[in-house]
Amino acid sequence: MRVPLPLTAVATAAILLTTVTGATPAAADHSPDGGPLTKVSGGDPYADCTIGAQSPDSVVYPGTEVEPYLSVDPRDPKRVVTVFQQDRWNDGGARGLVASWSTDGRTFHTSTLPFSLCAPGGADYERATDPWVSTGPDGTVYAGGEGVDFTKSTRTALLAATSRDGGRTWQNLTTTHVDAQPFFNDKPTLTADPIRKGTAYQVWNRLDNDPPGPGSLDGPGYISLTRDGGRTWSEARPFVETSGVPNTQTIGHQIVVDRHTGTLYDFFDRITYTDDLSTVAEARYEMVTSTDAGRTWSAPVTVARDTSVPEVDPNDPAKMLRAGSTLPSPAIDPRTGALYMAYEGADFSGGSFDSVQLVRSTDGGRTWGSPEQISPEGVPGFSPSIAVDERGTVALTYYDLRFLKPGDTTTLPTAYQLATLPHGDPGLRSERRISRIFDWLQAPFAGGYFLGDYQGLVADGKGVRAVLTETHSDAPQNRTDVYTGTFRTS
Repeated sequence: MRVPLPLTAVATAAILLTTVTGATPAAADHSPDGGPLTKVSGGDPYADCTIGAQSPDSVVYPGTEVEPYLSVDPRDPKRVVTVFQQDRWNDGGARGLVASWSTDGRTFHTSTLPFSLCAPGGADYERATDPWVSTGPDGTVYAGGEGVDFTKSTRTALLAATSRDGGRTWQNLTTTHVDAQPFFNDKPTLTADPIRKGTAYQVWNRLDNDPPGPGSLDGPGYISLTRDGGRTWSEARPFVETSGVPNTQTIGHQIVVDRHTGTLYDFFDRITYTDDLSTVAEARYEMVTSTDAGRTWSAPVTVARDTSVPEVDPNDPAKMLRAGSTLPSPAIDPRTGALYMAYEGADFSGGSFDSVQLVRSTDGGRTWGSPEQISPEGVPGFSPSIAVDERGTVALTYYDLRFLKPGDTTTLPTAYQLATLPHGDPGLRSERRISRIFDWLQAPFAGGYFLGDYQGLVADGKGVRAVLTETHSDAPQNRTDVYTGTFRTS
């Protein structure tokens, strides 16, 4: 996500989930180097919704699906739920969030998540953003996101809902936290505890710009949790503080859990701005730990420096892109407990452009190794996602621009790659393309050409399952779609 500087500009991303609207057929094979992808987005349940315009300059992109995430049932990896934003606005959020679910891993059906007024029975918010999904050990699916108002108020709300039928229907719509300006809630994620049935954690950053203006930004990490399967959630509270350093915020909180010990690890980016909030003075990825199911948390440990630079079209830097910088993607080896974090950084380009980088800890996060470059040398890489399978093979997915030719300023050929590292060893790395080559510049424009601040990847039995966004050329009413596929890691 593009880090918000002052809180006066409320801009967020949105998704939407719905009631059952039908099946989406499998798409043609898009991936000559991997298995076929299946389109999981189909139709537009919010096409007739007129809610959410902020001003005459607000532009909605109909038929766009962006920023997907996914989960598989740990009891049956063919039971898949993906979530994504539907109908992105240029100035923040989307008409709503949508889920797409499958019981066989091949045929997908859509349902609406009630996180905005555009959704049937939806929450009282004009737009929605930041979709996330996670499935517990008993098959309960937890979906999270954010409701956003632009015209009648300046509210942002953390929302959650659950499904006990694999994503067909959603219950227990809960507002876990709500604020108006000068507070702004951003980038929530939601993690179901893999060993504690009925327990899940929602974490995010809560920005405070009171009084509004330079020199008064504070952005601690907040948490709310459920221990009864999503029927109720605890009162939100800070668990990562930033008040000790002026003009500091966190962003990108995400929890992973050690199945053997029950330890929780929360990863995030800590960013400190100059006094006028115009530039970043320092940024670093950190991690905090809980050994009592989220009740108490350790002091932060530094994982890596955030060396990311603005995401742009290399041939035309005036064209801003919007991808995954500042957002860590963590994972844990289910056998050994080794921790990994993938992220965008410019360590290997002399600060010229971002690559996909990886760091590892083998001592529970107390110490971390040096960054390793995963995306190819000399090629910008974006939006890494990471997962570790049952054999300890590390998988990473990401977009890169290797097909861009010098001097091409009219298109931005982009493809999605899958890299695998047996035992996490970069020396054993292999890679394959798993998407079509598509033009990123066909994506909706929302603070940059927008495929989403993140994509998704999970371990899936014998391999991994990815979810990603692709664009279509010459299709203004259907600029993007969301696809998924499974891939062996050995």
